[in-house]
Amino acid sequence: MRKEITVVAEPRAMRGKNAARRLRAGGRIPAVLYGAGKPATPITVDPKQIDRILLSSTGHNTIFDVQVDGQETCPAMIVDWQHHPVHGRLLHVDLERIDMSRKLRVKVPVHIEGEARGVKQQGGLMEVVTREIEVECLPDRIPEHFTVNVQRLLIGQNLRAADVPLGEGIELKSPPDTVICHVIALRTSQVTEAAEAEGAPAEPEVVKKGKAEEKEKEE
Repeated sequence: MRKEITVVAEPRAMRGKNAARRLRAGGRIPAVLYGAGKPATPITVDPKQIDRILLSSTGHNTIFDVQVDGQETCPAMIVDWQHHPVHGRLLHVDLERIDMSRKLRVKVPVHIEGEARGVKQQGGLMEVVTREIEVECLPDRIPEHFTVNVQRLLIGQNLRAADVPLGEGIELKSPPDTVICHVIALRTSQVTEAAEAEGAPAEPEVVKKGKAEEKEKEE
């Protein structure tokens, strides 16, 4: 989905770890802009802008404008990024130029709506198996998410990728039989084991104590 966001980038001449450290110390991070039949351009961007895009409702599927000094402003998407494993700070990002007239393949989240009959009436458990599906569409038609209603599902039933309402101009690329969610029955053995586990600590102590008392009497 295209948003009215402009990321101001600057050309990057210096490369290497030392240059990257200096950039980050100055509040910028290294990035690369490529795609649309044009050469890759090393640039620097503000990590706060990129983080805001990644944390938005459309996330990495957000299409925004990139403005590079001395170059034409172009629409782009975030295709790869790297965070520090400890501090969580954004370290690097790859941006791809987008041709708004060509279809894209993207992964879109699937949200679950409603309470399944198999859970409410039959005591089953709703299990989500897949949280996103891959689709192909024009950049302007990329949705924030898809929604599936699970109210009709009984124990043993499921919803698959083919059941997700996509909308006009959107083509499913994930396997149609990919399970999105299903309702499963709780095993009786699981309930029994859980109940036994709750009383398990007390029983061995009593047995142990009884054996100790018998030993004392024998002595």
